[in-house]
Amino acid sequence: MNDFEAIDFFRDERLVADPYPYFDALRGQCPVHRESHHDVMMVTGYEEALQVYNDTDTFSSCVSVTGPFPGFPVPLEGDDVSGLIERHRDALPMSDQLPTMDPPVHTDHRALLMRLITPKRLKENEASMWHLADGLLDAFLAPGEGEFIGGFAGPFTLLVIADLLGVPEEDRQEFMDRLQNRPPDGGGVGSTGDGTLHHSPLEFLYGRFTTYIEERRREPRADVLTGLATATFPDGSTPEVMDVVRVAANLFAAGQETTVRLLGSALKVLAERPELQRLLRTERERIPNFVEEALRAESPVKGDFRLSRVATTVGGVEVPAGTTLMVLNGAANRDPRQFEDPETFDVGRPNVRRHLAFGRGVHTCPGAPLARAEARVTLERLLERTSDIRIAEQVHGPANARRYQYVPTFILRGLTRLDLEWSPAR
Repeated sequence: MNDFEAIDFFRDERLVADPYPYFDALRGQCPVHRESHHDVMMVTGYEEALQVYNDTDTFSSCVSVTGPFPGFPVPLEGDDVSGLIERHRDALPMSDQLPTMDPPVHTDHRALLMRLITPKRLKENEASMWHLADGLLDAFLAPGEGEFIGGFAGPFTLLVIADLLGVPEEDRQEFMDRLQNRPPDGGGVGSTGDGTLHHSPLEFLYGRFTTYIEERRREPRADVLTGLATATFPDGSTPEVMDVVRVAANLFAAGQETTVRLLGSALKVLAERPELQRLLRTERERIPNFVEEALRAESPVKGDFRLSRVATTVGGVEVPAGTTLMVLNGAANRDPRQFEDPETFDVGRPNVRRHLAFGRGVHTCPGAPLARAEARVTLERLLERTSDIRIAEQVHGPANARRYQYVPTFILRGLTRLDLEWSPAR
């Protein structure tokens, strides 16, 4: 697989298991390189990625989760396509979701979201994480072996976000039943697994949260859902019910999906590296930096798309108006100009928090503190309750010939399953 120009990043399954040689090859030619299959400008350099993320005047997020598929509904012609974007953005898939919005609409809706996940609420939520983690681990750890993604990571992240948003306890099993049994095909970002894109893949969440918000507006209570229902925009105006529902549903779906991938990557490293596992067991204060390095090394979101409104340059490369760009977080986080020896997993990396796993700029992931806390709590409790964690060789093969399956999508990066064995704490 040396002829990277012939490989279609968006279609070729050979890149699913390991996309990093492809990223390195592109960056080696130029950190901003137009691929030939779908005419997408691939941004693999760190500084170049920052330039795109931080310039919302030049780069629209209207195609952030869809990129070149299914394409813009009309030809993007002229030196400034801003007007075309505004006239036709509602025809694009997931146009009602926060990641696809541009300022000033994005500014108001993100402010609404930040009123839902305040520092006080995050602190309360973290306090409950320990209880949720232990409750799931009681059953998960008992056999001495198990599949981590479906057995712990998925249920844990779902329950944590349900708790944050105040989903009533009596409804949480329904959420588990409806949302935990879908195929790992990147559904959280709009894919159905067969390449088809839906305008809104969140019907269940929309329905449940619409009911919650309408009920709490009629009959307020002293609970989190009432806080959701009564949250206002920065100017003090009351959002439509659907505005609140969309923000809550997006936080629920996107945050849960990507955090599962983070937990899977972190546990894979931990189980593959006994010396690192011993270090974290004896020096727990290193766990937060370990989480950051896991985010850098295996960014749960491979990349994000932008559409250039006007002709511009990125990293000295001309970018015409109407160009689709893919900012590849997974490539930028391995740019040797920013991260020394980027292929090495270094728990002591001094500049690791500069990674772009959560994006950057106005679209920086608002759930980043939540994801970090979930990962830290998971690692703390697993290390506390076991004396050794190992890869299950009967499933994944011996150390010199591992077999792992990854989510088959060009957006997400993460394992579909991770079978582990462990010894109980002595």
